[in-house]
Amino acid sequence: MGSFFSRTMDDNMKKQQEFMLMNSQLQLERQIQMQNLMREKQMAMQVAWTREFLKYYGTFFSLAALALTAGAVKQKKPGLFVPIIPLGFVFAYQYDMGYGTLIHRMKGTAENIIEKENNLLELPQGLPTFESIEKARKAQRKFFVDK
Repeated sequence: MGSFFSRTMDDNMKKQQEFMLMNSQLQLERQIQMQNLMREKQMAMQVAWTREFLKYYGTFFSLAALALTAGAVKQKKPGLFVPIIPLGFVFAYQYDMGYGTLIHRMKGTAENIIEKENNLLELPQGLPTFESIEKARKAQRKFFVDK
């Protein structure tokens, strides 16, 4: 009789453990999906911001280039063309970010860093541990309690 109850309890415990494992795996998958979706939304907002900024900067750049060109021709001072060069670089960067391949190149560089230069990605003093987090939490709590 005792072995019957023991076997039933063991079966129930195994089922409970399998359920907990499946549930934690499902929760982890959902968290990963949510974080990826948030990352995609943030990147989309960054590209949209860049494209919107490009509209305003492009207008400024065009007006500045026209005014500087007209001034250089009218006053016969070729030095007035000089500001067009750095302004042009900024315009080219913004265009590449908004409509070009800059993001793809950055992704490739990031993948290369992860694969070949991952020592650059290490956190100072390594990954936080439960013990280090608890120590910091207790120290902060003590700080606020003492005040």
